[in-house]
Amino acid sequence: MRPLRLPIAIATALLLGWFVWSYSRSQPPPSVASVRPDKQRHVAPDFTLKDSDGKVVHLSDYRGKVVLLDFWATWCGPCKIEIPWFVEFQKAHREGFAVLGVSMDDEGWEVVKPFLAKAKVNYRVMIGNDQTSELYGGIDALPTTFLIDRQGRIAAVHVGLANRKDFENGIEQLLAPAPADSISAHVALPALLTGAK
Repeated sequence: MRPLRLPIAIATALLLGWFVWSYSRSQPPPSVASVRPDKQRHVAPDFTLKDSDGKVVHLSDYRGKVVLLDFWATWCGPCKIEIPWFVEFQKAHREGFAVLGVSMDDEGWEVVKPFLAKAKVNYRVMIGNDQTSELYGGIDALPTTFLIDRQGRIAAVHVGLANRKDFENGIEQLLAPAPADSISAHVALPALLTGAK
């Protein structure tokens, strides 16, 4: 009887592995978030926090820009994967775009400033608190990242480690100029209704 236990255990493990693999391939990752249509976007809550230089930062100061707002911590492994991407996004999109980081580290600047220097972070970072977290529905997982459109509305939310391409696609979509046809249609329609030529 003993010689059969090992082959049965191996076969069971392989079968279980195959089921997990096939299920994971059919399901989209939980962090994937496409950009929401305009009508489904809600205004991102404003906050007042201080950056590493002690300067006050309001989210509303960035109205008119696409904002990647990242809630993270120095001890968070997935955050350490995403942060270099955000550094690159900040370098690549100097016009009309900003990355803002909100560290949720309890130890504050004591641990955050050395991390920022080592990671060569090139965007503004603030220390968040429970109030900031609650404004955004309670940040239960790190990283949690919001893509905010030029009107200050939340266009996408990524919870946990997201795919770099998902961020890139969302940023590009939000930075893209409005199609000329939709602009001319909005201008032409009132003229038609008033009888103007």
